[in-house]
Amino acid sequence: MVDSALPLSTPAQDEPDDLALRARSDPAAFAALYDAYFTQVYNTVFYRVLNPSVADDLTAQTFERALKNIRKYRPQRGRFVAWLLTMARNVVRDELRKQQVRPWVGIDQVAQQPSAAPLPEQMAIFSEEQTLLLAAIADLSERERELLALKYGAGLTNREIAVLAGLSESNVGTILHRSITRLRSVLKEE
Repeated sequence: MVDSALPLSTPAQDEPDDLALRARSDPAAFAALYDAYFTQVYNTVFYRVLNPSVADDLTAQTFERALKNIRKYRPQRGRFVAWLLTMARNVVRDELRKQQVRPWVGIDQVAQQPSAAPLPEQMAIFSEEQTLLLAAIADLSERERELLALKYGAGLTNREIAVLAGLSESNVGTILHRSITRLRSVLKEE
């Protein structure tokens, strides 16, 4: 729904782990990982901070940290994407701790963001819906926002989210279902 999020794309399942191992000594392999996972990392970060420029900075920090720590990646402990998204979560948490503020942009600032809709009427409707959605998301708990970011920002499955968040797969599904149900009811009321 947020027009600043990017579409998802990922490489084949077994390829990223091999690339990550090669990236320890081959910059081109790390560049391929960057190209393959930039969108997932950006979306995960963006859905947590809802600010494109902050999301750009934190995504860059995530990949910088990944490059510095690529030798610490161990495929036997999990998939590369899980390692990278955990790093992105930590970068966001570090930034939020530094700021000591809620990670959300003011509703007025979001409403002023340009829309991709071609007609003014469509732009007004989209802007109002976006404002309502972001306000509803802001009322969710940090855990709910994080799970929504991993599900819809990074495109992960409930099983992958469960591993990253330290929850059971059914608990992830329940939290996501309740969060979406709450968002729908808030948006219907509006």
